[in-house]
Amino acid sequence: MTLVLTSIFVLAYLAIALEGPLRVNKSATALLGAGLLWTAYALLAGDATAVNRELSDSLVGTAQIVFFLIAAMAIVEVIDAHDGFEVLTTAIQTRRLSHLMWLVGLFTFFLSAILDNLTTTIVMVSLMKRLLAERQDRLTFAGLIVIAANAGGAWTPIGDVTTTMLWIGGQVTTRAIMQGVFLASIVNLLVPLFVAAWLAGQRAVVAPAKADPSDVLTTTPFERTVVLAVGLATLVLVPVFKALTHLPPFLGILLGLGVLWMVADLMHRRKDEEQKRHLTLVSALARIDMGSIVFFIGILLAVAVLEHSHVLAALAHWLDASVGRLDLIVLVIGLASAVVDNVPLVAASMGMYDLARYPADHFLWEFMAYCAGTGGSILIIGSAAGVAAMGLERMDFMGYLRKTSALALAGYLAGALVYLAQYRWLH
Repeated sequence: MTLVLTSIFVLAYLAIALEGPLRVNKSATALLGAGLLWTAYALLAGDATAVNRELSDSLVGTAQIVFFLIAAMAIVEVIDAHDGFEVLTTAIQTRRLSHLMWLVGLFTFFLSAILDNLTTTIVMVSLMKRLLAERQDRLTFAGLIVIAANAGGAWTPIGDVTTTMLWIGGQVTTRAIMQGVFLASIVNLLVPLFVAAWLAGQRAVVAPAKADPSDVLTTTPFERTVVLAVGLATLVLVPVFKALTHLPPFLGILLGLGVLWMVADLMHRRKDEEQKRHLTLVSALARIDMGSIVFFIGILLAVAVLEHSHVLAALAHWLDASVGRLDLIVLVIGLASAVVDNVPLVAASMGMYDLARYPADHFLWEFMAYCAGTGGSILIIGSAAGVAAMGLERMDFMGYLRKTSALALAGYLAGALVYLAQYRWLH
């Protein structure tokens, strides 16, 4: 069974990677791969009841992430429709591309630590569409945003789903993870950021042409500010909602989406339907890239099969037996998270190493948070942030591989070395 499931997954992964030459949409491949994996698993496992129970569990986890993604995308679309990002773009005065890289990279890094890497990526990639006219520049910035968002999310309990899993599971504590992983995470960003800014040289920012006001629906400064404030407040308060209620984050962002919807409707209640149609949340939902949502569903369901069939757990045990050294094992897990979603990899590792042997804030858990959180940046489908950027900017797998993967790998290895040196020095 393991051979069959692994073969199906590898073939589906290769088809996604070769989307351009094959001319087959990655979403179709992801859905086909997920369907074939679950079908093969059901036929080979021989226990329909157990497989259906596992599918239901996977569907719940997938739905929570998808609902969160849809709501976050809708909020960003509403802000953009109201020209809310103008409040931020007018504050950015630099005209040099390299300076803009530093501003965007550092802002993304710290914003991701407060929000989460997925939401931050959606906000920042959408913002770049307002600042950059050249598509190749936007693709470069999208890659840097993915690296910065994943690096920023790795060092706080709420910044990345894998760190959150370790935090909730008791493997790490808030103060220790922030102190232990921050330096490695910032180095993970600074190395690729320095190289990208050096390659950009003295190039100037090419801003999009201003649209003719008579051709677009305009909003007042008050409307722009209110929508931006409510939208960003919704995103920022999601971790607070989770901490207070212990409910899943998707419910908090759906609640915020409802508040934003009500505020927008009340603000535009005196306008006629034609005038406010473009500004409504219904219109925003229609502009969401459902192709990337479907792709996300397919990838998560496909990886869930590998988790339930214990393929990932077997891989973890094999690493433990053949490698032995914890630092090398965690490094490999981080590299593997570029290919396979980091959530099941971390989940398998949490089940493999118990807290009795490796207590809270042990080297294993802190290094795992860094490697699993940032290793996904090496390939575009290795993290939720990368998948979101792929959908928002229509990035392809090979394009990201050529432009960004080497930078992400350099940052990943540099940050890992910094963490190992820091740990040896302090311990």
